Amino acid sequence: MGMRSGTTFKKRQKELARMEKQRDKAARRVQRKAEKLSGDSPHTPSDDLGEPLDGPAPPDEVSMPAVE
Repeated sequence: MGMRSGTTFKKRQKELARMEKQRDKAARRVQRKAEKLSGDSPHTPSDDLGEPLDGPAPPDEVSMPAVE
């Protein structure tokens, strides 16, 4: 009978963690929506790579062997 209380405790902890994660996701969703409406976007796709998005980058001369 000792397993039942431990199992219930673990289940409760798991439920609490799931609810906390849902609250965090909802808060992030609200924050993104507010940023979108205000026009303040700290994240732009071009900032991720540090290069323009109009095509692949030219190959590095060092990484490509010379073909003779």
